[in-house]
Amino acid sequence: MKLATLFTGGKDSTYAMYLAQKQGHEITCLITIQSENPDSYMFHTPAIEVTELQAESMNMPHILGSTEGEKEKELVDLKELIIAAKSKFEFEGVITGALFSEYQSSRIQTICDSLNLKCINPLWHKKQEDEMQELLDKKFDIIFTSIAAEGLDKSWLNRIITQDDLETLKGKVMVNVAGEGGEFESLVVDCPLFEKKIVIEEFEINEESENTARMIITKARLE
Repeated sequence: MKLATLFTGGKDSTYAMYLAQKQGHEITCLITIQSENPDSYMFHTPAIEVTELQAESMNMPHILGSTEGEKEKELVDLKELIIAAKSKFEFEGVITGALFSEYQSSRIQTICDSLNLKCINPLWHKKQEDEMQELLDKKFDIIFTSIAAEGLDKSWLNRIITQDDLETLKGKVMVNVAGEGGEFESLVVDCPLFEKKIVIEEFEINEESENTARMIITKARLE
């Protein structure tokens, strides 16, 4: 099928798109919605602006929209953005990076049903450890852009996650290894889909507490 990807720039949406391509689907565009609410119920927010560079690296059309991030109202904004994307690019369905979040998946499914679109979830109920291991094995370079869990601190931000890091995450009792509970947010800086990697040149760290911090990227480029 021809599909659009709900794209955040993080590991889940990027890997879901990669798997959909491997399954033979054609990706016609990326759809990204930028929330003004950093605690959005629906949408990934850290480093969302880097999606433009990622789209350029993949030579992929990119539809970028915005929402104030008000609960439920943000779903209306997403639906309108999908409609706008569909008016420009032909697609029969939408790819999501949902793993186990019923809140997100059910609402996106409802939007897709209302627009007569298929909802494709390549990662649905994949074991989190398996996903993380596959990402490393398939040469996805991932950094954390935010952390919010006991056992993590700002030293985890802006470094490529390694096999040793994954083993450390597995041993942390309060941390879901794939960040499904909001323990961390991620950014893909290189992967097999990219023609050029993302280089972060300047950033700041907003540290709320020892275990809660967010990376604010102020300058990045392709290399």
